[in-house]
Amino acid sequence: MALYAIGDLHLCLGAPKPMDVFGGAWVGYMDKLRQGLSVIGPEDTTVLLGDLSWALGLEEARADFSFINEIPGRKIILKGNHDYWWSTAAKFNKFCDTNGFRDMHILNNNCYEYGDIAICGTRGWFFEEERSSDHDGKVFRRELQRLETSLKAAGERQKYVFLHYPPRYKGYECRDILDLLERYEVRRCFYGHLHGPSHGLAMEGLWDGVEFRLVSADKLNFRPFTVIL
Repeated sequence: MALYAIGDLHLCLGAPKPMDVFGGAWVGYMDKLRQGLSVIGPEDTTVLLGDLSWALGLEEARADFSFINEIPGRKIILKGNHDYWWSTAAKFNKFCDTNGFRDMHILNNNCYEYGDIAICGTRGWFFEEERSSDHDGKVFRRELQRLETSLKAAGERQKYVFLHYPPRYKGYECRDILDLLERYEVRRCFYGHLHGPSHGLAMEGLWDGVEFRLVSADKLNFRPFTVIL
């Protein structure tokens, strides 16, 4: 019963925006994903860290979620900055029921159990008070509240946090989110969003008592990261 993580699938089966146009690792990425995700078994849990589909709505996203539905086991999904299909948990659950999509769960103001570990998280946001707009500030405060709600829901269980946006990278740190990780004694944090040359900005490994790991699909060569085997 393994726990996997991967973000930024950028599926385009319903919306014609293939990532192959960016060249490099993205060429043939759909086939790479099919092969890479084949290691996942029916007893496993996979956290998908946002930017899953280019679709603009749930109906347009049907083919992409059919692809995700083929991933065995439980799929825990959080929002990315390009997930324009995202609506409400109730609408997503109805969409899954209508289409026969199995074992997909939204991570938003909640947490999920994996043994004695709590899977917590939210999208996150880039925010620098002196440079960001009022809109950015409102979005950030909402994301911060969602993360704390998720962490509170975990109770006394050991907490792993999954975000779309990195809370720190070279030249930037989101002190508010990092303070939450410290306050709730989070020991592992996974994030996506960074691609291509931006991989070099990632700060991975142990920082201030927390292990950070970038798990965007192209960074992982389109194979899920093994959180727990």
